Amino acid sequence: QVQLVESGGGLVQAGGSLRLSCAASGRTFSNYGMGWFRQAPGKEREFVSRISWSGSLTYYVESVKGRFTISRDNAKNTVYLQMNSLKPEDTAGYYCAADGTAYSDTDYYNREYGYSYWGQGTQVTVSS
Repeated sequence: QVQLVESGGGLVQAGGSLRLSCAASGRTFSNYGMGWFRQAPGKEREFVSRISWSGSLTYYVESVKGRFTISRDNAKNTVYLQMNSLKPEDTAGYYCAADGTAYSDTDYYNREYGYSYWGQGTQVTVSS
């Protein structure tokens, strides 16, 4: 059974940084692409970033490009989201997601239905 557990959220002032972690278990982590989504109160869940199974491809929503960096450590079965220069509009619950198919470079990487497994989320609050 695949499990994803996020950590690293918290309260930070605008301009600050946080690093989110998502620890995966239940299968061979290195074979699967991973993504991050976020959901602010009253808004739909939106794509934030994705890293391919090989780690060679990364994708970002336009609003976080140049500020957020996704990475993975296959030895630790963990994917990270380094968030710098945080803004109040980054305030949201952040969710880790994992592909259902191994070695997939899905065309739907920025859609919720492109992923089969989800974590419970970690809250990020950025104060102005």
